Amino acid sequence: MIEELAVVVKIENHQVWVESGPNSECGGCLQKASCTTNAIGSVLKKKSVPVDSDIQLKTGDEVMVAIDENLLLRASLLLYLVPLIALFTGAGMADWLFADALYADLWIAGSAVLSFTVSLWLINKAQSLLILNYYARPVVVRKI
Repeated sequence: MIEELAVVVKIENHQVWVESGPNSECGGCLQKASCTTNAIGSVLKKKSVPVDSDIQLKTGDEVMVAIDENLLLRASLLLYLVPLIALFTGAGMADWLFADALYADLWIAGSAVLSFTVSLWLINKAQSLLILNYYARPVVVRKI
């Protein structure tokens, strides 16, 4: 499990919303002026994320939020490798089919983009129909 410290910002409709807690590595650092992590963190606003929780919480509680690393790895492989394989397969098939055609390069590029887009659409449809169960939602592990 990958764990991160978070703070509960709101609770509504049996849903817990958290924001990332303070970064422990940045607390005592003296290089804040030249640190890109501090600069990016100060520019970007904190984003609330919904998480599942079986623990009774209230706003302001510090919690440990976790996500299953195996599920996250499988989901990332699915979302990166399948479209990439589809892109190269589509381009290869178009190269084989339209090798001597007029504007062959345009057919190859169009086929690659089309196969890439169709693979992303199919992954989205499979996830929405729960055929692929890569539901990587964080959960509250414990209250701190």
